[in-house]
Amino acid sequence: MKQTILLSVLTLSLLSAACASTTTMPQGTAESPAISRIENGLLPAIITKGQDASMKLADRMAFHKVPGVSIAVIHDGRLEWAKGYGVLESGSPRAVTAETLFQAASISKPVAAMAALALVEQGKLSLDEDANLRLTSWRLPDNTLNKTEKVTLRRLLSHSAGLTVHGFPGYSASASVPTLQQILDGQKPANTPAIRVDILPGKQFRYSGGGYTVLQQLMIDVTGRPFPDLLQDLVLRKIGMSHSTFTQPLPKDQETNAAYAHEEGKAIKGRWHAYPEMAAAGLWTTPTDLALFAIDLMESAQGKPGKVLSPEMARQMLTRQIGAYGLGVNVGDSKGVASFSHGGGNEGFTCILVANVNTRQGAVVMTNGDNGPALFNEILRGISREYNWPDNRPQERSAVVIKSSILAAYAGRYDADGTPVTIDLQSGQLSIQAAPLGPSAIRLHPLAEDRFFVQESSDFHVRFAKDDKGNVLEIQIEAGPDRAIARRVK
Repeated sequence: MKQTILLSVLTLSLLSAACASTTTMPQGTAESPAISRIENGLLPAIITKGQDASMKLADRMAFHKVPGVSIAVIHDGRLEWAKGYGVLESGSPRAVTAETLFQAASISKPVAAMAALALVEQGKLSLDEDANLRLTSWRLPDNTLNKTEKVTLRRLLSHSAGLTVHGFPGYSASASVPTLQQILDGQKPANTPAIRVDILPGKQFRYSGGGYTVLQQLMIDVTGRPFPDLLQDLVLRKIGMSHSTFTQPLPKDQETNAAYAHEEGKAIKGRWHAYPEMAAAGLWTTPTDLALFAIDLMESAQGKPGKVLSPEMARQMLTRQIGAYGLGVNVGDSKGVASFSHGGGNEGFTCILVANVNTRQGAVVMTNGDNGPALFNEILRGISREYNWPDNRPQERSAVVIKSSILAAYAGRYDADGTPVTIDLQSGQLSIQAAPLGPSAIRLHPLAEDRFFVQESSDFHVRFAKDDKGNVLEIQIEAGPDRAIARRVK
């Protein structure tokens, strides 16, 4: 069995973490009881009917090794509340607040996309013309693929321009930071390949942070302005995103209010990476500011005067192009505007934004840990239950009762290509543990006599295979598309 499957799905070790918190509420409003219910009501991916699966936020932060998290909730088209939990740096007493800065990672893309569409409405860009006609300081090299089908703004925004480079690792505090043109051409000290067309533009969706880096150069060329200043004027200042900046590296006077990046619960060397690929990954912000962004886009899409885009342009932004992606955001419904979202992951930061135009609800969760996705999905399920969202709900499965003698036969030690796996039985419950990952184990819940699931993941299943005499031979493990075998040792 590939160890990567176990390492990605069974994150077992616990981390001792503080969970101090501060809340931002509309002026004159007391903290809502809903906040406490959510803090004590996080939910796994799967729940068993009739059983309480609620989990505490502080416990789950420790479990996932995420030192800090910040949350903002949108309800009835307005910011309902925002609150920070945990600490800026593991082992430090400095608490995360609702104003703590996090790296937005790829949620930078929707904000950059809104700015680009504002330039379209100003007549400085066009959605469907060849981007090379407006690129002046750098041009995409021509080849046979983009000779007839051109790289356009629409295709850049919708990840259908046929461009390379999925994402960017950023630059550590000790590394030299390249210029934008060095990044575009893959020249040192850039740490990613050249951004080039290698599939026919307009024919398929392929996520490309490289495409948004071309967008960054395009916006600079048509305005003659530094990208951070341009974004301040086009989007951030207009919406009231007062704690946000695209400036990279982060200005010194804002560093004390910034969360540190963490891997497996430990702060990375140099606190965080810099991302000169600003349009793709460079935004520093707060959940409150991103919630204000989402609210403005929602209102514009509903036909109300937006602070940045007209209703017509907002609806274009939330219209699917190729696949489920619009112009800068994932779009949840191809028939009319229903929901939009975007996730993000930089070195040691992970985050999510979700919003529903029809229900006027949404949330933003930002974390300073690389294991944040598992945590923010649990948080979103708790929010969904509290506010009765149609989305982000756990799967519900009926309880299955299995004889204790059958469960006892499954307990034992197994080997997955050198990775020890233990199945334990205590108090009538099976659990699975991968020895290299620490002392904790994850409970197995029965789907059938020989098939089990874990609540933490909707696509992780364990099946016990037997011989003709009923002896347990091996565990067949499914983790999404991956399949692996752990053979019985004892």
